[in-house]
Amino acid sequence: MPGLDLTMYIANVPALLIGFAFHEFAHAYVADRLGDPTPRSQGRLSLNPFVHLDIFGTLMAVLFQFGWAKPVMTNPHYFKGSPVRGSMLVAVAGPLMNLFIAFIGMLVWILTLHWFGTSSWMPILSKIMMAIVLMNLGLGVFNLLPIPPLDGFSILGWLLPARFGNFLHTLETYGMLILAAVLFTDILGSVLSPLVRMLYSLYQKGAIALLSPFLGF
Repeated sequence: MPGLDLTMYIANVPALLIGFAFHEFAHAYVADRLGDPTPRSQGRLSLNPFVHLDIFGTLMAVLFQFGWAKPVMTNPHYFKGSPVRGSMLVAVAGPLMNLFIAFIGMLVWILTLHWFGTSSWMPILSKIMMAIVLMNLGLGVFNLLPIPPLDGFSILGWLLPARFGNFLHTLETYGMLILAAVLFTDILGSVLSPLVRMLYSLYQKGAIALLSPFLGF
């Protein structure tokens, strides 16, 4: 992953605002579509990033590109069909949205380089676009970890058989301690960062392949 400097940290700010806004909006939108009025009633069905920010999660995102926003509250009893399936769909919507926004960001970045590559603003625009891609990849991958209160834990609860209910309850009880241990050890650097780098490379190659017939690469 490209190294970060002061301007890259600054570029992370609009990147995380975009990442958090779309991530939480995706949760709220899916819950709303499943019949739960809670996110809409609490003002979370919005792309305004400031209604979604969590102070500590935002700080972690600025510094490490792995973080979280204020969780969208839902009531699974409103969900159409299985509440467990509905919870899984709501959970997976956020990370998938981040991965999607990262690819869109890569496409826009390549188009910007192609059309405005000689502009004096291009170095700044490149850092912002790089931050958008990396931030959304980081948010998507990080939130898929099966640790409460991250989205991956809800997905794990849907995947595992019912007999693991007690185990999941115990894991949820100590979730914040486990998450803190993950955040303050080298797990993020040794596991998640290589995965983000791999996705970054795949996105770059995929975007170039998709655009090359139109741009004559």
